[in-house]
Amino acid sequence: MQAVDDIKPCYPLFRDDDYKENLKRKQDLYEERVPADKIAETFEWTTSKEYQELNFKREALTINPAKACQPLGAVLCSLGFKNTMPYVHGSQGCVAYFRTYFNRHFKEPVSCVSDSMTEDAAVFGGQKNMFDGLENAKAIYKPDMIAVSTTCMAEVIGDDLNAFINNAKKAGHVPQEYPVPFAHTPSFVGSHTTGWDNMWEGIARFFTLNKMEGKVVGSNGKLNFVPGFETYLGNYRVIKRMMGQMGVDATVLSDPSEVLDTPSDGEFRMYSGGTTMDEMSDAPNALNTIVLQPWQLEKSKKFVETVWNHDVPKLNIPMGLDWTDEFLMKVSEITGKAIPEELALERGRLVDMMQDSHTWLHGKKFALYGDPDFVLGLTKILLELGAEPIHILSNNANKRWGKAVQKVLDGYKHGANCKVYVGNDLWHMRSLCFTEKPDFLIGNSYGKYIQRDTVFKGKEFEVPLIRLGFPIFDRHHLHRMTTLGYEGAMYVLTTLVNAVLERLDDETRGMGTDYNYDLVR
Repeated sequence: MQAVDDIKPCYPLFRDDDYKENLKRKQDLYEERVPADKIAETFEWTTSKEYQELNFKREALTINPAKACQPLGAVLCSLGFKNTMPYVHGSQGCVAYFRTYFNRHFKEPVSCVSDSMTEDAAVFGGQKNMFDGLENAKAIYKPDMIAVSTTCMAEVIGDDLNAFINNAKKAGHVPQEYPVPFAHTPSFVGSHTTGWDNMWEGIARFFTLNKMEGKVVGSNGKLNFVPGFETYLGNYRVIKRMMGQMGVDATVLSDPSEVLDTPSDGEFRMYSGGTTMDEMSDAPNALNTIVLQPWQLEKSKKFVETVWNHDVPKLNIPMGLDWTDEFLMKVSEITGKAIPEELALERGRLVDMMQDSHTWLHGKKFALYGDPDFVLGLTKILLELGAEPIHILSNNANKRWGKAVQKVLDGYKHGANCKVYVGNDLWHMRSLCFTEKPDFLIGNSYGKYIQRDTVFKGKEFEVPLIRLGFPIFDRHHLHRMTTLGYEGAMYVLTTLVNAVLERLDDETRGMGTDYNYDLVR
């Protein structure tokens, strides 16, 4: 029993004798348990090459796909605009999931509403829900804009957002001129990155599609950046910092870095920072637009090129040394601004760090998974460091992305034995970690189950997880870090090399002498 003077956290509490006895009684009385030896036999079989071959033939089932659904991405995109309330046309449970997901990653309150569609709306349509929902959201939360996306239920029954929003305005539930951009974001296709792309295109469409008269490319002298589904808040800041150092007037089109990182000073900020509606309206007048994650922003890129008449540069995500160089040189070419000495010095420090650490990272084997652009950028960094990304997996990528990754691998001698997996899930990755063991696994928090399974077989089989990506629930404050630019490469490098050294300490603990890394008195 718990006592006031002896409050135990979860796992010590449930290891008390009374809890163990209760659990055993429950198992004996109510569970049709499989014998322990059969469980052990099955586990061992799932670690075999024979099982891997069957696993990779799997077609009708996805197990932990390492992606989320479209509306989640739409919500993040909406949060990046000033005084904007994300609004999901669908069930209340879906919005609770989105808010909880972001709460756990950012450790911040996340404002988002739904119109709580239930069984009757599934039969008769959700227009009445939207009438009430838009009116209530505007009256209660007082946003300057409401950005609408959809869930499975609304998409399955075919609700028409454009018609519903126009009818709501005609009926007086919100003023005719009130901004209500929207995007259809069906959860059963695409992923969170698709939803971000769709929502951004919807907002750009609302503010610029029929308002291009008088717009002149280059007339405002600014440079636009479209970040895509980006959850490292430091990445928004590093782009603005580098542009400030170059003297470039830059606009980040969707910037949630303030609303997802508000201070604790006694004031609650439902809205904080973000791209203004005026900035979005003015965006076609910019010199050009750079999409920072091109593999996940195809719809946005097409809109910018066809409607704004911007010649979007063909760049990779600016991660690592080479691709940051290319990014900054392209910015310099577009704007006519020189790359300053302070960025050259920062680059030199990164090169110095790479030289300091290459002996520890050279030849180390990594498995990695996540979103297409992020995984591609990590692959490039690993190759630059002399490491071998032997298993490269992205569930929400396409075959063209797979060919692009392979082209990067082909440019490095130590990329010869690396393989790309498109559309596979974390259960596939689990098989690979048993049969073709890497030294480390890189990915989000869900990879800890792979680490636990590998160590369960034996310490020598363990594949330690290095947490990079989204979501990260079981560590704190990593979302404030940076992965873009030279600064981001420094953070990734520091994370990787210290994981290698931590593993070395773990493997040599108890030997009496550290044969590989002595402390000098």
